[in-house]
Amino acid sequence: MFQAANSQPPLRIPSNIAWTDDTITAASSGDVVRGLVIARRCMRCHGQEGFSSDPLVPNLAAMDKLAMWKELNDFRDGKRKSPLMQTVAAELEPRDYADLAAYYAMLPTYPDSQDPRSFPQPPPPSAHTAEAARLISGGDGQRGIPPCQACHGPIGHKNGAPSLITQNGRYIQEELEEFSKGNRANDINMPMRTIASLLSEDEKQGVAAYYGAGLGNLPAGASAMGK
Repeated sequence: MFQAANSQPPLRIPSNIAWTDDTITAASSGDVVRGLVIARRCMRCHGQEGFSSDPLVPNLAAMDKLAMWKELNDFRDGKRKSPLMQTVAAELEPRDYADLAAYYAMLPTYPDSQDPRSFPQPPPPSAHTAEAARLISGGDGQRGIPPCQACHGPIGHKNGAPSLITQNGRYIQEELEEFSKGNRANDINMPMRTIASLLSEDEKQGVAAYYGAGLGNLPAGASAMGK
């Protein structure tokens, strides 16, 4: 059979999560001690203290509870693709997601003798740092690009959004590439797919390197603006 010429591709639902009072309560009510026990299976990749030794693996220390809970649900439902993480999420009970989120949210971000972290990485060249700081703090109105800090916070952390303040740069760059290609599509209302597709390769690399160097804990790109 031939497909009709005017047929449309099936609707792709980015996530099954709706931020109702019930889901926010479920995501925020985890047990830290129980999360510590469950997290033992996560330590090989994400580190004993929530910092990975592999720059392509995300750091989870101080990750926002709601953001982490949503990602685990998206992995389970196949809304975010990763053979490894989809298997992990499927093996956990739904209540485990909130417990893990509670545990990782309370982990400190300062160095610990048990974490062989790759963060922070070397800073980008000064010109790239300045350009990244402008995108992070002010965006680019002519291209319709909002500032990164509008969603991720002025110091790389904001409730409900993935934390970037101590995130590995190579991981951020990889996710920006995946969003720009549409391979990652679990962002509700498509903000990341839209923004990433408008960024040049140099801009993606610059923003990722900026956060990966630990400069995101300086408000509004102060490090690059001479303030």
